[in-house]
Amino acid sequence: MASAARPLDAPPPPFREAKLMPIDIAVERREDGTILLQSRIAIADYDANIPADLLRSAARQPDKPALAWREAGTDGWATLTYAELQARIDATAQWLIDHAPDGRPMLLIADNTPAFAIATFAAWAAGLPVCPVSTAYGALGGDFGRLAHVVAKVKPGMVFAENSAKLAPALATLDLGDAIVITGDPAAIVKPAVSIETVLATKPTDAVRIAIEAIRSTDLAAYMLTSGSTGLPKMVTITFDNLAANSVQCRQMIGEAAGWHDVMLDWLPWHHAAGAFVLRTTLTEGGTLYIDDGKPLPGLFEESIRNLREIPVRFFNNVPLGYGMLVEALERDPVLRRTFFSQLKVMLYGGAGLSQPVYDRLQAAAVAETGHRIMLTSGYGSTETVSAFMAIHFETDRVGIGLPAPGAIVKLVPSGDRYEVRAKGPNVTIGYLDEPAKTAEAFDEEGFYRTGDMGVFNDPADPEKGLAFAGRAAEEFKLSSGAWVYGGSLRDGLLKALTPMVRDLVLCDENREYLTLLLWPTPEGDAARIAAALKRFNAAQHGGSSRIRRALLLDKAPDPNAHEMSDKGTINRRAVIDRRKAEVDRLYAAHPDPQILIIEGNPQ
Repeated sequence: MASAARPLDAPPPPFREAKLMPIDIAVERREDGTILLQSRIAIADYDANIPADLLRSAARQPDKPALAWREAGTDGWATLTYAELQARIDATAQWLIDHAPDGRPMLLIADNTPAFAIATFAAWAAGLPVCPVSTAYGALGGDFGRLAHVVAKVKPGMVFAENSAKLAPALATLDLGDAIVITGDPAAIVKPAVSIETVLATKPTDAVRIAIEAIRSTDLAAYMLTSGSTGLPKMVTITFDNLAANSVQCRQMIGEAAGWHDVMLDWLPWHHAAGAFVLRTTLTEGGTLYIDDGKPLPGLFEESIRNLREIPVRFFNNVPLGYGMLVEALERDPVLRRTFFSQLKVMLYGGAGLSQPVYDRLQAAAVAETGHRIMLTSGYGSTETVSAFMAIHFETDRVGIGLPAPGAIVKLVPSGDRYEVRAKGPNVTIGYLDEPAKTAEAFDEEGFYRTGDMGVFNDPADPEKGLAFAGRAAEEFKLSSGAWVYGGSLRDGLLKALTPMVRDLVLCDENREYLTLLLWPTPEGDAARIAAALKRFNAAQHGGSSRIRRALLLDKAPDPNAHEMSDKGTINRRAVIDRRKAEVDRLYAAHPDPQILIIEGNPQ
């Protein structure tokens, strides 16, 4: 991709108009250094009855496609209109009203499919909370410990397991009690099961509308699982009010630009907070959601690229790893670049910090294609906050986590030269299922949720320029010398220094004498170039707790089934280190083998 060089003193190209929410922030400073940030813009009115909201959406546009997906064996897209979607939801809800144990949750073990969406909204319509779980939990083999943990906690009355063949071993192994299994092919399941086809054949009655009208904002809507990166996952209790409040918060910040009422193409898994937000908000806003079966992994991202070459969108959502892979494709594929930028107003990233070099390359591609920069915003939040409660809704060239949404209060507690980020608002959970001690630990004395993340102001003298991500407390560890390693910020700095030679990396390891790296290189990342870049990086550091002594290039991608990577495309550092113990031991061997890069402190 070639573009004319811009003179150094020339102003940057303008942003394409996005019509984001204006900045109007109240700042309270306390004597102890704590800062409270809150938008003066009030949260808009909303209806917490999400099934009723979908009914209105379907009534407005019955013939509009609601969901689209790649039809097996063809190059085309199959679609389900709003009228068809609502009819299937009503049939499923009626079956659940007739057969489901009263009030007990539905465990959903499924990939992003129309059946998943139907089961979710139908369970809500029938008065059942849902607990969506990754199919990876049901494909790991052994005793299916994580899935067994979820079942024991949630005690589901219904289990929706669409892919019968894939999930048959797990269903056979688990103690499901008296839960009723709904699946695609009951013959493949050794336990009694009901077919999805049978459920969809049910004739709905007025009982469905009566059940929907009975939904209250404080009713439990979902148990959403935390990542479980440091142990077994916790079940976050989410009410309908939490869900609806978060949807309207995000609509106010970036909704007009995002166009959830228009066309969305998204891969984020619906059993995670961000993916569930996209499904819920697109359908209640009346948009068409194209289901992208790709993932930001080698061999799987090609499907996302294929879809992006066909479907122009106003809003694109991905994790930093996905953007790193996307920018490589944009730089070499003019058709992709033309389609991708043709209608694009906003790009959003979440799940981790985006490196500045990736941001700069994305903007260079946008300017080369359109003459404009594209707003690239963050979606900062967690499972406990439903989804994003902070975003960059103002023009800037700096990556970060932005400012709070309407209705959210952000509490910044001083921690050295950084702030610990805490949150309160109608979108924040009340806690974890049957985990009173962990719930108490998660909230401070004023009821603010402790995110465990650190932030700093982009400009301490001007809070309206927003916050930047400054690491996660869980990613900070000590070397054997007692020196602290600030893993989040160090990792971001390393990614910046190694772009575009490295896709991702893991810092090793606490209680060792020095730092080493496991790296996943890009095709541009040969050992010599990476070693030279690390030497330059080391030369700019102060102290051994931020200098890299050795590195190893990995040829096997992170394995989602072993929890090395979440379904969102974020790296689980602890799982990588534990699973690749042999590689870590090689990094610290007294006599390292030739594949270990020995990094000196001075650049070549």
